[in-house]
Amino acid sequence: MFSRRLVRPLCAALLAAATLRGAEQNGWPLVVRQSPPDSPVESVQWLGPLIFSRHATGDVRGFRPFYLEARTGDRETATFLYPFFTWQKQPGYSQFSFFQLVNLSHSNDPGQPGEHRLDIWPFYFSKETGDPAESYHALFPVAGTIRYRFGKDRLTWYAFPLYFNTDKAGMEITSAPWPFLRFISGAGHHGFEFWPLFGHRGRDGDYDKQFYLWPLFYKSARNLSEPVPTVSLGALPFYTRDTAPGYINENYAWPFFGYTHRTEPYRYDERRYFWPLLVQGHGDQRLVNRWAPFYTHSTIKGYDKTWVLWPFFRHAEWDEDGVTKDKNQFFLFVYWAETQHSLANPAAAPARKTHLWPLFSSWDNGAGRRQVQLLSPFDLFFPTNDIVRQLYNPLFALYRYDRLDAATARHSLLWNAVTWRRSATDREFHLGPLFSVQTGPENQRIALGNGLLGLTRRPGERVWRLFLFDFSRKAANKYAEAPPP
Repeated sequence: MFSRRLVRPLCAALLAAATLRGAEQNGWPLVVRQSPPDSPVESVQWLGPLIFSRHATGDVRGFRPFYLEARTGDRETATFLYPFFTWQKQPGYSQFSFFQLVNLSHSNDPGQPGEHRLDIWPFYFSKETGDPAESYHALFPVAGTIRYRFGKDRLTWYAFPLYFNTDKAGMEITSAPWPFLRFISGAGHHGFEFWPLFGHRGRDGDYDKQFYLWPLFYKSARNLSEPVPTVSLGALPFYTRDTAPGYINENYAWPFFGYTHRTEPYRYDERRYFWPLLVQGHGDQRLVNRWAPFYTHSTIKGYDKTWVLWPFFRHAEWDEDGVTKDKNQFFLFVYWAETQHSLANPAAAPARKTHLWPLFSSWDNGAGRRQVQLLSPFDLFFPTNDIVRQLYNPLFALYRYDRLDAATARHSLLWNAVTWRRSATDREFHLGPLFSVQTGPENQRIALGNGLLGLTRRPGERVWRLFLFDFSRKAANKYAEAPPP
C-alpha cells in the first residue's frame, strides 16, 4: 500500500513516455517492467531493486528489505522487517507474530468452535476455545496452567520455581522447588529426586532409573518385562556400559576409549581410540574409518561421506526421492556444489547447484533452465526460505542470468541498468532509458531516450528510417496495461 503512494506519480509520468515496443520497458532507475510474451509472469521494479511486484498465478510485492506481501488464491501473507513481524490470513484462520516471541492467532472453521491463542514469551500464554477443559490463561512465573503443549498434557506452576507440575499420559512430576525436589507419581509411576545429589524413579515391569551426584553416577533399566532388559550404567568419567538384546557398548576413560558390538537388529562392530579422533567400525550397510582430522570415510545406510583435512574438504553421496545426490564442500560453505542424477532415467542430464560464497550462486535443473547470480551471500544458508529469496537476494544481484530454455535467456547488470534478452523470435538490449536495440519479426528498432529519437526498419526493407517521439508499442500481454501497484 505504501509503495503505491510513494512511486505511482513518478512511474506514471515515466511510463507515459517510455512504453517501449518490446517485452521490457526500461526506465531505470525509476522503473523497469518485464512482460515477456513467452512467459505468464509480469515483474516490475522501481528505484533499482528496492520496490517490486510480480504477477502470475499469485501476486507478490514489497519494499526491500523492509516489507513483503504475497497473495495466492485466498491466502495472504506479509512481513515487515523480517524476521521480526509476520502476518498470515486465509479463510477461517489469521496469525500474527513478532520474532516468534509474540504470537497471536485466530481460527474459526465452519462448524467448529473458534480458537484464540496469544503467546508473549516467556511470560504469558493463553488459549480460548469456549471449552474450559481446553482453554487456559497462564502468567509466568506467577501462576498458570498450559494444556497439550511442549510435549506435555498439562503444565502448572505457582510462584515458579517454588512449585512446578507436569502431566503426561498420567505420569505427574511435581517440583517444589524446581529443579531440586521432584516427586513422581500417577499411572503406576513412583519416585523421588533430590537433584543433583540422588534420585530414583520407576514403574513395575517397565523401567527403573537412579542417579547419584548427577551426572557422575547413574543406572537405568528399561523394558523390565522382557527376558533381557535394556540397561545403562556409568561412573563418569571412568566407565560406562549400555546393554540390550544383541547389543553392548562400553567406554573407558569416557568418552575416549571404547567399543560397540551389535548383532540385532543389524550387525555392527566399532572400536574407538581417543574419540572422536580415531574410530574404526564395520557391519551391515555401515562402515566408519576415521583418522580425524586428516581423513574420515563412512557409509551409513547408503549415505557415503568423506572428510579430508577437516574442515577443508567434504564429499557425500546418497540416494533420495528418486535421484542420486553428489555434494562437494570446501571449508564447509566457501565452496558448495551438489549434483543430482535421476535413478529412473540415468541418461538424463544432471541438475546442479553451485555456490562460491559470497561471490555467486548457480542453478541448473538439467532440462534447460538455469540461473546465475553475482553476488549471493544468503542463498547458501537459506535455500528453502522464500522470504529471504524475495527480500534480500535481489539487493546483492549485481549480475543475474536467467535461461528458460536453449532459445530464451536474459542477462541483467546493476539491477537492470543494463539488460539483454533473447528468445526464439526476438532480441532486446537496454542501457537503462538511454539506448535500446530491439529485433523482432515485425521490425528492427534502435532508440535513444526510450523513443525520443531513433531508427527503425520493417521486414523486407533495406533502409533504416529515422523517427522522433515514437512511444507507441505493440500489443502486450494481459498485464502490460495494468497500473503500477
